[in-house]
Amino acid sequence: MSFYTFLMKYRAYQVGDDLTKLANLVYEETTFPKQSSDFDDISTYLETHANFAFNLSIFDEIWEQYLAER
Repeated sequence: MSFYTFLMKYRAYQVGDDLTKLANLVYEETTFPKQSSDFDDISTYLETHANFAFNLSIFDEIWEQYLAER
C-alpha cells in the first residue's frame, strides 16, 4: 500500500487531528508522489515541493503509524 493510499483512509471534512490534516492537504496536491511508499521520496517532497507547510516531526509519527498498518 502506498503512503497516499494510507492517508486517504483518514480524509475528512472536519479536521480532528494531524493525520486528517495531512491527508486533506495531500489530497489537494496534484504532484504528490501517490505511488510511493519510500520515506525519503515522501519526506523530500514535503520538505521541498509541497504547496503547504507541515510539521515534519509529526510526519515522522504518522509514518510510524503507516508502517504499523502496512
